[in-house]
Amino acid sequence: MDITQQGYVRTDITTEGVAHIIFYHPNHNSLPSRLLTDLVAALEAAGSNPAARVVVLRSAEHKTFCAGASFDELVAISDYDTSLRFFSGFGNVVNAMRKCPKIVIGRIHGKAVGGGVGLAAATDFCMASKWASVRLSELAVGFGPFVIGPAVERKVGVATFAQMSLNPSEWLTAEWAKSKSLFQEVFDSEEQLDAYLAHFTGQLCSYSTEALAELKKVFWQGTEHWDTLLHERAAVSGRLALSDFTKKAIADFKKG
Repeated sequence: MDITQQGYVRTDITTEGVAHIIFYHPNHNSLPSRLLTDLVAALEAAGSNPAARVVVLRSAEHKTFCAGASFDELVAISDYDTSLRFFSGFGNVVNAMRKCPKIVIGRIHGKAVGGGVGLAAATDFCMASKWASVRLSELAVGFGPFVIGPAVERKVGVATFAQMSLNPSEWLTAEWAKSKSLFQEVFDSEEQLDAYLAHFTGQLCSYSTEALAELKKVFWQGTEHWDTLLHERAAVSGRLALSDFTKKAIADFKKG
């Protein structure tokens, strides 16, 4: 089977009303277009399901939370329209998280790279283990964190976003990410992370869903133009990713 067709997205809803949206891909939980599309559908379904009071975004079966976009898919792209659709994938997920009327909690158990950082930034509240180092790697392969940039910048500020973007090979610790407000809580183990996650989501489920939905609108006020903005950013990435620089950089990366 083509590796870009592997992996899954599933939703498990607890009796308390916590919708756990879980994604997995064998290549370090990278996200090909198919899984990004499935994530959008899962977020929209949870947002409209009265049984889901709170949403948790998480990954499974690998020590990495998310390695970002699928290089296996990207390296095979040879035309602009396909490249644009590819880079629009993460933008569609960010916008689905933004527009979901339920509070979205991030559970970041391991490293987050590129688009994985964007997913963390697009949550309403993000908690992590101490193993959850972060890195924006895009510049090293010829483009930049354009699509996820607005979400990251919204959380950490312009100066920190610039620091991350211009140091694509530098891993930054989970505690550093907490100091910049990308993460709200960091724990020494996954067990502690999950214990707090259960406690926190249990509290949220006891609150008024209408009040939480109104708070969500407040949190994201001023981002109403993101449907257009993230599409424009995807166009920049889509063009740059077709360059000889990017093709060579990704080929070298995949060699090891």
